[in-house]
Amino acid sequence: MNAFTSRRSPVYGMRGMVATSQPLAVAAGLEVLARGGNAADAAIATAAALNVTEPTSTGLGGDCFALYFEAASGSVTALNGSGRAPRALTLEMLAKEGFLTDDGRPRTEDNPRSPVIGLPSFHPYTITVPGACAGWCDLVARHGRLPLSDSLAPAIRLAEAGFPVAPITAHFWQRGAERQLKSAPGGLELTIDGRGPRAGEIFRNPGLARTLRTIAEGGKRAFYEGDIAEAIARTVQQAGGCLAVEDLAAHTSTWDTPISTVYRGLRVWECPPNGQGLAALLALNILEGFDLASLPPLSAERLHLEIEAMRLAFADTRWYVADPQFNDIPLDELLSKSYAAARRALINPRRAAPGQSRGVPVSSSDTVYLCVVDGEGNACSFINSNYMGFGTGIIPHGWGFSLQNRGHNFSLDPQHPNALAPGKRPYHTIIPGMITVDDNRQPPTINHQLYAPFGVMGGFMQPQGHAQVVIGLADDQLDPQAALDQLRFCIEDGTAAGRVALESGIPEEVVVNLARMGHTVTTVSGYERALFGRGQIIRRDANGVLCGGSDPRADGCAMSL
Repeated sequence: MNAFTSRRSPVYGMRGMVATSQPLAVAAGLEVLARGGNAADAAIATAAALNVTEPTSTGLGGDCFALYFEAASGSVTALNGSGRAPRALTLEMLAKEGFLTDDGRPRTEDNPRSPVIGLPSFHPYTITVPGACAGWCDLVARHGRLPLSDSLAPAIRLAEAGFPVAPITAHFWQRGAERQLKSAPGGLELTIDGRGPRAGEIFRNPGLARTLRTIAEGGKRAFYEGDIAEAIARTVQQAGGCLAVEDLAAHTSTWDTPISTVYRGLRVWECPPNGQGLAALLALNILEGFDLASLPPLSAERLHLEIEAMRLAFADTRWYVADPQFNDIPLDELLSKSYAAARRALINPRRAAPGQSRGVPVSSSDTVYLCVVDGEGNACSFINSNYMGFGTGIIPHGWGFSLQNRGHNFSLDPQHPNALAPGKRPYHTIIPGMITVDDNRQPPTINHQLYAPFGVMGGFMQPQGHAQVVIGLADDQLDPQAALDQLRFCIEDGTAAGRVALESGIPEEVVVNLARMGHTVTTVSGYERALFGRGQIIRRDANGVLCGGSDPRADGCAMSL
């Protein structure tokens, strides 16, 4: 076991626990657990409160994904709450409007650092149907036990009465005010006279309270049809986009079969594509073949192996992660141990290879994350996002939420599996995680023992964060708080060739050695440490004792009943 001194103590409890990036949102989830709600009910209460207290990262104008562990059956289910491109948005239309060159290639492809050859970051064409509301409603309908109105009540109070803004949130709120909200249609509605609220300043959002009350009374139909849908479509079209009320009315969530792999006796679960959770599983499969526990966690030798495994994983996911309704994705082959062995053989233990290409398996940004475990052992791993902070920053007048820019992650290359198409879901960065104890059960989706819901938010950092905290838990035997406190690396832009950011505090000798091995590295500190994600973990042992941790890179905490 490698020694590591955590900055915080983990939180222990038994009756239920909530962990997320805002203490007031944690309190909302605990309130619903105390009223008899389960992990699903409390997750939505927490998510709704995060919409109020951290609109810099999340909102009803964005998407969500969830993994749910049901204690009675030991099963894991996956909810895809992501939205689709407007039916009127086509590559042919973009070509006519000058987004493509004469030969049909994207105009942005000359930028080698671009993670996805796509639309401009904040263009109204990047607005896909917001999937979060339907995801909330569908999670509670399938797994919850309280009325949706009970879960939304704490958030409605916060929005109406106001709340003091947390320090890190205030920093990024001001950044969003300068970057998006000042110039976006309706954007000033989420500012105070054009600026972001300061730390400790009270912010009220009566428009969002109105939205939440409408949903509490009318469910998801009240969001996707009627006044809210009309306001969304009208605002987008006035801004120059093409999202229509018909696109909103046609939206549905999907319940998918989760994907998983076994790492050091733990089964790690992710949502399948169009989410990028596959990248974390591919990296863990590769790293399973190395004795990481024998190497110091922050040594150049170990970080090099982890970075190279993630490069190989991103090389694959940049091609294979797309909407499965439009493409066949060879998931079984990609997740096979034989494929991992072939990819592992490409790693030089002493030299970086930043130009790795995707493999060919043989057939046979920003976000909030939360997790909840209730007293019965049900667990919800939940993630909700606008993307790039406030998304486009465009706000339907009077409704209190900004609209996402997830369409930025579509490729404009017509030959790419992730090419933009009407009604298609884009490559999605947000991914919840779940861990169970593996005992080789077949099929692997039932009768499991919960180990932990977990997640690390933050664009293309997310699968990298997933892999790093799983390694901390499994290889280093760290508690959840220590695993989250551990210093991290991030391959910027989530590409195989991306520059490697290293968190301030990693020894200078290690930074120098990684550079000598061929990595292009930079050290990141201060508020910019948000680049390395903001995670949460709640571990449950065989006696029902919960142990929670919350990322020090955010304003949040873990708390127990």
